[in-house]
Amino acid sequence: MSFLIPAVALVGALCVLDLVLTLGVVKRLREHTEMLASNSAVDTYTINVGEQVGEFTASSVDGEEVTHQLRQDDTLVAFFSPTCGPCRDKLPKFVDHVERGGITRDRVLVTVVGDAEESRGFIEQLRPIARVVCERSDGELTAAFKVKAFPTVLKVSPDGAGGAVVTANDVRLDQPAALAA
Repeated sequence: MSFLIPAVALVGALCVLDLVLTLGVVKRLREHTEMLASNSAVDTYTINVGEQVGEFTASSVDGEEVTHQLRQDDTLVAFFSPTCGPCRDKLPKFVDHVERGGITRDRVLVTVVGDAEESRGFIEQLRPIARVVCERSDGELTAAFKVKAFPTVLKVSPDGAGGAVVTANDVRLDQPAALAA
């Protein structure tokens, strides 16, 4: 019986130590959650809402000239890469979003980032619904929109001065298209 009191005291001390360590972990997790909430992942990997799109001139796969100067309408701009797993998952949703929303082809611009041969499947799926540009990861459009991660879907609007400004940098494809005329 003489060993029972020290054993209970040892178990009690271990429980207090465990409680202190658990509270420290919870405090640290709260700090990290606040840091992540204040640093949106979208802001880290692409252009911010309200930011001016950089200048660019490119040629679509159909030979159309594409520039930073938009018409009078909002434009849906997307970036996909054939080497990106989430891109393969999101591409059919994107096509469906455009078709369901009744968004005309001239109001959709898609950049497929990668080798032309490797990108062929993406291009063929996107060609009927969008102006498609195929470029390398250091291309003009990728730089103009500051895209560092794929897939990226943006909504841009004319700024009144001949350029474009980002109005949404995380377009939800599961919601009705706001671009439909």
